[in-house]
Amino acid sequence: MRILFIALVLISFSSKAQLNRAERKIAEEAGRLNGEATELLRTLVNMNSGTMNFEGVRSVGNLLMDEFDQMGFETTWADGSAFNRAGHLVAVREGRKGAPRILLIGHLDTVFEPDHPNQQYTMVNDTIMKGPGVVDMKGGDVIILYALKSLQEAGYLDRVTVEVVMTGDEEKSGSPIDLSKQAIREAAQRADYAIGFENGDSRFETAVISRRSSSGWSLHVEGRPAHSSQIFSEEVGAGAIFEMARILEAFYTELQDEEYLTFNPGTILGGTAVAEDSVNIGGTVTGKGNIVAATAVVHGDIRAVSVEQLERAKQKMARIASQNYPHTKATLVFKEGGYPPMDRTAGNRELLNLYSEVSTDLGYGEVSAVEPINAGAADISFAAEFVNASIDGLGLSGGKDHTAEEFGNLYRLDDSIRRAALFLYRLGVRD
Repeated sequence: MRILFIALVLISFSSKAQLNRAERKIAEEAGRLNGEATELLRTLVNMNSGTMNFEGVRSVGNLLMDEFDQMGFETTWADGSAFNRAGHLVAVREGRKGAPRILLIGHLDTVFEPDHPNQQYTMVNDTIMKGPGVVDMKGGDVIILYALKSLQEAGYLDRVTVEVVMTGDEEKSGSPIDLSKQAIREAAQRADYAIGFENGDSRFETAVISRRSSSGWSLHVEGRPAHSSQIFSEEVGAGAIFEMARILEAFYTELQDEEYLTFNPGTILGGTAVAEDSVNIGGTVTGKGNIVAATAVVHGDIRAVSVEQLERAKQKMARIASQNYPHTKATLVFKEGGYPPMDRTAGNRELLNLYSEVSTDLGYGEVSAVEPINAGAADISFAAEFVNASIDGLGLSGGKDHTAEEFGNLYRLDDSIRRAALFLYRLGVRD
C-alpha cells in the first residue's frame, strides 16, 4: 500500500507546474531513498544515546559521520570533555562559489539513559513507530541526512554550502554552557541561514520561527528573627517569608499579562535557617511557628520571546524586589547562561513563507508558525542572532516526546525529507 502511495505521489509531481524538472528529480530521489532512511532511523532509535551515556552518544555520532563522509563532507568530532559531555558532530561541505552557507542543526542525545526501560522501537502499526528519541530527534537527524542525499543524487547539492552541527547535549546541556554551545555559535557566525530539525510541536503542518528564552533566577530574602508575637512591630517588621510572598505576588500581578512571558518560582525554602542542596535541587529548613522567619530562598525560571521582553521583565522584577517591607532585605539574582530567545524576525517569516510555498507546491498544504508559548528552548536559539534568518521544527511529526510513549509518524518521513530537500534547493536558487 505504501509503495502504491509513493508511486501515485511521484506521478502527481510530474504533472505539477509548480515543480521544475530539477525539483521533480530531487523529489523522485527522496522517494527512492525512503527505504534506506527508514532503516537508518530504526537503527538509530535502537542505539541508546542518553545524554550522560557518552559512549552511546559517540556511537550514534560515528554512524552518522560515516554517512556524511561517504557524501564528501569533511567531518570532525568536537570533544566535550571541557563541558562534561560526549561532544558534537560537525560536518562541512563547500558548494559552488557564491552559494549561500546554511547551518543545519540536529542533536544526537535523548532523555532516555541506559537504565530507562524504553530502549527499543516497536511498531504500533504499519506507519507509527514508538521508541526512544524517534521524534526528539533522531527522526530529524535522518531528515537532514537524506535531504542532503536527495540533493546529491539529483546533482544539485553544490547549490548550497552546508555545515551540519549535531550536538551531544541538547537534552541536558553541558557546563559551562558557553563551551557547550560554542560549536553552534561558531558555525552560525559563518552561516547565512540556520535551519533546525527538532520536531517543533510535532505537527507536519507547522514550523518554528520564534522560541522563547530559558534562564534561571533566585531570590534571597532576609528578615529580623524574633518571637512571633512581635511580628509587624516597629522593631521586628514583616519577616522574610512575608517579604518573599509580597515579591512573588507582585511578580504575578505586574507581569502575568505580558504575552508569551512566563516566570515560575519552582522551589521555596523559608524559616529560621535554610540549608540548600544544589545537587538534589532542594534543602532543609529549621524554625518554629512562633518564630519570625529570618531567611527565605526561591529558585525559578523565566522565559521570554525577545531580548527586549526579557530585559523589560528583569527590570520590573528588580524594582519589585527592591521595595522591601520594614526590616527585610531581598536580593534578586538572574543566573548567567541559559538559552537566549529566538526572535520572530522578518527574515524568519520569509523563510517560513518559502518553506510553506515548497510544501504547497508538493501538494502537502501550507505551513503555519507554531505559537511561541508551545515552542520550548532548543539549540537553534544559540545560532539565531548571528544569521540572516532562521527556522526550526522541520523534524519528524509524532508526539509524546520525553515519555515511554514517544512516537514518530513514518508515513511522513519521506514527505519531510522531500520538503526539506526542495527547501534547501530553492534557498540555493534564490540566493
